[in-house]
Amino acid sequence: MNIDMIRAAGRRLEGHARRTPLLASPFLDEIAGRRVLVKPECLQHTGSFKYRGARNALAAMDAATRARGVIAFSSGNHAQGVALAAREFGVPAVIVMPADAPALKIANTRALGAEVVLYDRASEDRDEIGARLATKRGLMLVKPFDEPEVIAGQGTTGLEIAAQAAELGVHEAEVLVPCGGGGLTSGIALACEADAPGMRVRPAEPAGFDDTARSLAAGHIVANDRLTGSLCDAIVTPSPGQLTFPHMARLCGPGFAVPDDDALRAMAAAFTRLKIVIEPGGAVALAAALYHGAALEADTVIVVASGGNVDAPLFAEALTRFG
Repeated sequence: MNIDMIRAAGRRLEGHARRTPLLASPFLDEIAGRRVLVKPECLQHTGSFKYRGARNALAAMDAATRARGVIAFSSGNHAQGVALAAREFGVPAVIVMPADAPALKIANTRALGAEVVLYDRASEDRDEIGARLATKRGLMLVKPFDEPEVIAGQGTTGLEIAAQAAELGVHEAEVLVPCGGGGLTSGIALACEADAPGMRVRPAEPAGFDDTARSLAAGHIVANDRLTGSLCDAIVTPSPGQLTFPHMARLCGPGFAVPDDDALRAMAAAFTRLKIVIEPGGAVALAAALYHGAALEADTVIVVASGGNVDAPLFAEALTRFG
């Protein structure tokens, strides 16, 4: 995994993935006590950055392999990204999703033409289910984060951040990224290392599910002891990836652990001040910037709002409580 793969992904995604902007609000700056720039990947196709990695992974496959179809496992955002990319290429897609995933994500994945297989997140192993179905049906597995071409696709977010920040005259900043398995975080870190070396990437995770932050502190991969119990379903994973962690260990600063209520507060702030919709897992980096600023060092912080696929009742709760 290297910067050349990320640049190649950028060429494959040209004309397909959206180049999302950097947004700013003086109100958010005031809360944070520093300049805040928000990269709204919630405006990406299917409502999250995951389309980048999915589209790049399918585009990089040879045509015969891709034609047999693909399979993925996901709580919803990778699911939708793979489903849309498969539809664009005209190939079948099977998506293994937890039964407790937000209803919107399940419905959208089906609406994009994918077959959805539900499983119990607490008692069943999605990796085993995915591998079994892939073998049985001859499908190519597109992993959600621990796959080089997926990481490369997500890394194009970092290429855009570096270029857009330079256009604004920003060359030094901390880049806060919602982190599950680390595909987006490691991809952005690799891109920034090459194109914006004055920027330091830092992962943000839900409190109690901060396996990446704890792994970075320990110097080796550690796992979460449970996989349920957070509103931030999109970024609850067992542990950092075997491919992603070495990059994060080399390039990233300390991580943030964000309580669910802070994620909801950040969702309300993003809607009120930027007019964008973010899901809880996609809001943890903004929450870290706004409410955990004592752990920040730079005068400018760039925040990735990684996804916006939230069920209406939960979004209404965020606005009612914190809007």
